[in-house]
Amino acid sequence: MPEQPPDPADPLAEREAAHGRPPRMQPRLRPRWAPTLGLTASVAALGIGLLAGWSLHLRMAQLIALLAGAECSVAASAPPAGQALSAAAAPGHDPCFRPPPGSTVTEPRDLRSRHGVLRLDLTIHNYREADGSVRYCYLLDDGTESPTLRLHPGDLLVLRLKDDLLDLPPIHPTSPQAMPMAQGGAMSMGQPAQLAQSAQSAQPVAVSLHLTPGHAPRDPCGGELMTPVSTNLHFHGLTVPARCHEDDVLMTSILPGEPPFEYRFHIPLNEPPGLYWYHPHIHGYDTPAVLGGASGALIVEGIERAVPMLAGLPERVLVIRDLDLLNPNAPPSKSEPVVPKLYIDRDGDAANNGTGFGTPAKDLSINFVPVPYPNYPPAIMRIRPGERELWRVVNASTVTYLNLALLYGRRFVPQRLGVVAIDGVPLHFGGSPAPPVEWVDHIGLPPGARAEFVISGPARGTPALLVTRTVDTGQGGENDPNRALASLIASADAPEPAARLAREVRPLPRPRLPWLGDVQPVRVRHLYFSEKLLNPKDPNSATVFYITVDGQTPRPFDPKNGPDIIATQGTVEDWIIENRSNELHAFHIHQLHFELVDWMGLPVHEPFLRDTVNVPYYNGHALSYPSVRLRMDFRDPNTIGTFVYHCHLMEHADGGMMGMIRVDPPPGRAAARAGDATPAGDATPAGDATPAGGAPPARETTRPVR
Repeated sequence: MPEQPPDPADPLAEREAAHGRPPRMQPRLRPRWAPTLGLTASVAALGIGLLAGWSLHLRMAQLIALLAGAECSVAASAPPAGQALSAAAAPGHDPCFRPPPGSTVTEPRDLRSRHGVLRLDLTIHNYREADGSVRYCYLLDDGTESPTLRLHPGDLLVLRLKDDLLDLPPIHPTSPQAMPMAQGGAMSMGQPAQLAQSAQSAQPVAVSLHLTPGHAPRDPCGGELMTPVSTNLHFHGLTVPARCHEDDVLMTSILPGEPPFEYRFHIPLNEPPGLYWYHPHIHGYDTPAVLGGASGALIVEGIERAVPMLAGLPERVLVIRDLDLLNPNAPPSKSEPVVPKLYIDRDGDAANNGTGFGTPAKDLSINFVPVPYPNYPPAIMRIRPGERELWRVVNASTVTYLNLALLYGRRFVPQRLGVVAIDGVPLHFGGSPAPPVEWVDHIGLPPGARAEFVISGPARGTPALLVTRTVDTGQGGENDPNRALASLIASADAPEPAARLAREVRPLPRPRLPWLGDVQPVRVRHLYFSEKLLNPKDPNSATVFYITVDGQTPRPFDPKNGPDIIATQGTVEDWIIENRSNELHAFHIHQLHFELVDWMGLPVHEPFLRDTVNVPYYNGHALSYPSVRLRMDFRDPNTIGTFVYHCHLMEHADGGMMGMIRVDPPPGRAAARAGDATPAGDATPAGDATPAGGAPPARETTRPVR
């Protein structure tokens, strides 16, 4: 693979070269960035063959023909975002507003901490649309949807979450969401007659809580009542303790009719500056809410301190979500040279057909602007010609893999993307020997992953598209074909992005701990993903999903079973995770980050951290199961407690592909708080008891001076 020299017109590349960091060769057998960015190591496994590229080329030609009139049509059809939100928030209107396809992409509203504290009230809603689909949304009191939360290390977050969910059973009793969970943990979602009546009337039936007079309010930290209308929050990627009112997802369950539930915690002082996100995490019911749009970005400020060459750049936050197909019965676009037969997997989604074409498993949206199958009308992004920006992208999809690329000009030339952070962690952070920037031409993101990268806008009049290329998810996986996401229109009067990085920066302090990759693990654990039919005699039976510690009996996740793994804080372990199924899985663990050290049994040099990684699928012919080896970092005291690891394809996690780990304090050393290592949070320090009604202890500490 040829070496990529620095772009002479690129100041970032010039400064990188000036620091003595020449561009590096990318080995053909073990390309550094393929596993890094969540995709398999070979081009063939990516599903980006010649035929797939040809399809993308043809479709881009069709889309570019539409770009000339796109700007005028969007201006005429899309209402201003503020007006739309205000109308949506009014009584009798859909609270979960979505702009029409082809609209201009607007950024989420920023909420910034002030004097070391960020306070907000957030309410989760849902609403049945005319087509029977159910949308979910997080709203502020003024109707603003899914704000981006911005805090600095040491800041205090006080978030009061109100549950206004309604019991909206699916209108199709045979849909995956209507089927009970394999482990029998799900409650009934409604009878066919009730479903038909609900679909016709479009009037949801609210679930209300009736508290018996004289009885204390239900404890939302008690771990009971995980239902379709329960909710909580997971702050994906943050190293925040797994305690109720902080980042616990095992015991925290909020219900409609209850008082707002208060999350209160400090961003750790050593939290890497970067992109994180929040979403509900009620086991068995994650998929409908996140698929419906319940997610938002969270940014720990200061990435320019880790990567000084970013100082002063404008930044864009892009949240890419998947959703059920808006046009499920439409034939594929005529621009596709291959029209594969449609297969449906056991999750009810379009199955991978191996061509890069055909019906996708899900539609995608970018900051809520849908890009629906089959023609994928791109959303509109306005940018100043040649302007350099930092893009911060969340893959908030439930099952869809992204393989992002920027294509400019009528020859659709892939652009160089300067990756500076993965999964919230700058590449050159915590003693890592990685360079601060890696230049690539595509970025793979499994569900849940994030990437932060520098782009240069197109010249005025140059066609430009943000696309996601096809991903081979395996014989049993979903279909993720080539498709456009957004067209970039360069003009001198394009509005500036909502945020800009600080121009004057102070370097981050030197790390106190050695680089994770230089620490020898105290033990090696073996885990594996696997699947089986609920009824092996019925090929159309539902699938049961497992992640199992080698030597234990596979079983779907049930928090009542207790921890599958017990580790000790202060240690480092290696986990070898195999995939014994025929579809791609994305491993994710709460509360910590890890380093990928082996891929398919081969050492890789990827000295940076992440919290989500792909595990390649088994093709049925290899002599051993595909695997990854991860160096797991339990050195942070905030990892003490009980939390989960799972596949981040939410249908799989809801179906049982989740495990539980308890991290104990070192022998002879007490936990930072007496309740840290208790799964149910039974013990709390004297004078720090949780008051009735679920409010956390009233303490507030000012952020240290930075």
